[in-house]
Amino acid sequence: MKIVHTIKELQGELLNYTSGGKTVGFVPTMGALHAGHISLVKYSVNENDVTVVSIFVNPTQFNDKEDLKKYPRTSEADCRLLEPVGVDYVFAPSVEEMYPVPDIREFSYPPLDTVMEGAHRPGHFNGVCQIVSKLFDAVKPNRAYFGEKDFQQLAIIREMVRRMRYDIDIVGCPIVREEDGLAMSSRNTRLSVKERENALKISQTLLKSRNFAGSYSVYELQRFVEEAIADAPGLQLEYFAIVDGNTLQTVERWDASDYVVGCITVFCGDVRLIDNVKYKEL
Repeated sequence: MKIVHTIKELQGELLNYTSGGKTVGFVPTMGALHAGHISLVKYSVNENDVTVVSIFVNPTQFNDKEDLKKYPRTSEADCRLLEPVGVDYVFAPSVEEMYPVPDIREFSYPPLDTVMEGAHRPGHFNGVCQIVSKLFDAVKPNRAYFGEKDFQQLAIIREMVRRMRYDIDIVGCPIVREEDGLAMSSRNTRLSVKERENALKISQTLLKSRNFAGSYSVYELQRFVEEAIADAPGLQLEYFAIVDGNTLQTVERWDASDYVVGCITVFCGDVRLIDNVKYKEL
């Protein structure tokens, strides 16, 4: 495994593969890696000739600068996790490398980016698209791997790839959970022992709610989840939305879509956690 810090060096290394027709898999991350990230890496290693993992905490997608400061940075530990699973290159650029000049591009994909996270974190998805497009231009992968925990982000990346005509297969990979059900997240490391215990109510409620899809109305299921989180100690619901998995627009009836997903964001203390569950899918 080789660690590179510049786009020029990375592209020089990858030319040795792509000139021979070999496939490149890419896993973009912001570091603070856990088993969820490693599951994405394993998909890439199994499906491509060479795998690149980027580690870059992207400043343009943080609308809360305090959140940016608190985001965990563990690059040495990250590399120790990556080397045994078959990663060929870690791309760890500086902010100056990725943003030699301010990126003034604006990405707008309504209605995908105007709801849920888009409504609560203005500018977030514009920053995501800025950095992901820059990384795609640097790596030029055949396939790129994203976790389904960031469900809305995955839909927006797919739309960006379609609009910008990137010849890249975007692969969505299932949520990886802790043994007790909590969705793996780099932010989990910021939870105190008590907060970690409280946070379990998020996944417990979502997974339990799947049992009622179809027998409850959409409205009744919405109320069930909202009330369960409201009654849980230490949690503050930001939103819970039951949406069409393709358009991300809310549904009012189960028969309105063949693909229905419940997406939730909850504050546990000052840590913002997201999760989702599929109620219907083809």
